[in-house]
Amino acid sequence: MGAVTSSMAAKFAFFPPNPPSYKVEEVEEGSGKLAMTEVVARGNVDVLKLSTKRGNQVVALYVKNSSATLTLLYSHGNAADLGQMYDLFVELSVHLRVNLMGYDYSGYGQSTGKPSEQNTYADIEAVYRCLVERYGAKEEDVILYGQSVGSGPTLDLATRLPNLRAIVLHSPILSGVRVMYPVKRTFWFDIYKNIDKIPLVNCPVLVIHMTLLIGPMESNFGIFVKRSTSPYG
Repeated sequence: MGAVTSSMAAKFAFFPPNPPSYKVEEVEEGSGKLAMTEVVARGNVDVLKLSTKRGNQVVALYVKNSSATLTLLYSHGNAADLGQMYDLFVELSVHLRVNLMGYDYSGYGQSTGKPSEQNTYADIEAVYRCLVERYGAKEEDVILYGQSVGSGPTLDLATRLPNLRAIVLHSPILSGVRVMYPVKRTFWFDIYKNIDKIPLVNCPVLVIHMTLLIGPMESNFGIFVKRSTSPYG
């Protein structure tokens, strides 16, 4: 029963667009410089392929803002890929005045491998490592942003980075099983046990969640801010 439920939770969590909304190609043969098709090429956007410790290659975008002092690492929702998120990432970088790194999970877009909980953890680790090693980002200047299923890798990484500037959780899940059933305890076979990881986060947390009910029209928009003893709070 546990294995079946876990499999169902994983199937619900991962829904990559099929076919992918973009392709990746070399700008000039042998140059090593990559570009995405189906989007407008921009001089301040780097397209990257990053190797993970689980043997996959994930596609990532780095949007540079010359006036930025902070970097946003964005983990997108379960039914999107970088081609669909591209314009949003560019706009966010401009309006928030941040550098922005987004990426496709294993099995999404043109990233290799299959979607899984453990693969997403390896994916975000590889992306964060690139931010530090290639772009010189400092932990205290990084904000993690996780939307929907992206809250899983976001929180997992945040538990291991005590000096982050902040994290934003946009429509996060409590856990995979809790999306489907109103359970009050954590089972060993559950995925993305976010409810158990959030107390381990040291930095300020912003949670954004909205519920819409169709019938008599109702809406509920909630914002929760976790205060922290972090010096960046």
